[in-house]
Amino acid sequence: MERKIKVVQYGAGKMSVYTMRYVYEKGAEIVGAIDVNPDVIGKDIGEIMGTEAKGVKVVSVEQAESMLQETKPDVAIVTTMSLMSDVRDALMLCAKLGINAITTCEEAFYPMNSNPSITKELDEIAKQTGCTITGSGYQDIYWGQLISSIAGSTQTIKKIVGSSSYNVEDYGIALAEAHGAGLTLEEFDKQVASLDRISDEERQAVIDKGEYLPSYMWNVNGWLCAKLGLTVTRQTQKTVPQTYQEDIESSTLGMTVKAGMATGMSAVVTTETQEGITIESQCIGKVYSKEDFDKNEWSIEGEPNTTLIINRPSTVELTCASVVNRIPDVINSKAGYVPTEEMGELNYRIKPLNEYVN
Repeated sequence: MERKIKVVQYGAGKMSVYTMRYVYEKGAEIVGAIDVNPDVIGKDIGEIMGTEAKGVKVVSVEQAESMLQETKPDVAIVTTMSLMSDVRDALMLCAKLGINAITTCEEAFYPMNSNPSITKELDEIAKQTGCTITGSGYQDIYWGQLISSIAGSTQTIKKIVGSSSYNVEDYGIALAEAHGAGLTLEEFDKQVASLDRISDEERQAVIDKGEYLPSYMWNVNGWLCAKLGLTVTRQTQKTVPQTYQEDIESSTLGMTVKAGMATGMSAVVTTETQEGITIESQCIGKVYSKEDFDKNEWSIEGEPNTTLIINRPSTVELTCASVVNRIPDVINSKAGYVPTEEMGELNYRIKPLNEYVN
């Protein structure tokens, strides 16, 4: 592609500060921005980014369709919510207009195993209009490609065990609330933990209805199994509240999380496969105390045993950089809903993004 890639930013919150800057730094341009927050609607994106004015103002969701039709972007970056049901309208609008879209929505990483109805709906429309819809972010490398790469250097695998922690304060109120942060333990058990105390048949029925609430690792395990060619026979999930012995202030929630209340949750997903390999992954998302820090640890048990540990990864920046570096892959991809496990390796882009587009 000879011209700059045109990008629309859908969601002008915390994550967009990085995604928009990275877009410019990679030689592309923002041609539009969308949000629901009246405090940012009408603002120039430069003000949000902390730079000079860019001549692009944030519009409301009600104006989104007309703006997208006018600007004709090559891709939309959707950085809003964590569940497919929450980002459906944004992705559906892009699909109907034939606009490629990549989202940080964690469920969108591999939604086939948690919300097949919305995924199928998006896939069918995107194929009709000739665009690609996908999900990416931190998990694309740190819960996905790194693990599949290590597996490639392993003779035999018996089990894959993973754990990752992150501060929900960094990702906005929707994510923090989805992790049960700020709930009493009784509220957490009723609103979060109880949802997974069901039979496999009951869970599948909820999934088929599009009403399941997967933890991030639910979709990551599905992505890994698809990438490694494994056949899933059973997958279960268990959520456990995280607490702290002292009060913690949460600017994202706008409250003090009292000692003993849920600061977030740990979600453990266990996947059994026909090939005999088990994947057990855990994500720990909570409001951090002064002692906490991000950590990513994965082990492959087999011949040989290998463990990978990354302390204090800059999760927000890594998420946003992954999304921006994926843009050429999305544009080059086949039409439909295409998980990144089908797009090949995520690579660093040293040249302007348009130079990687076929």
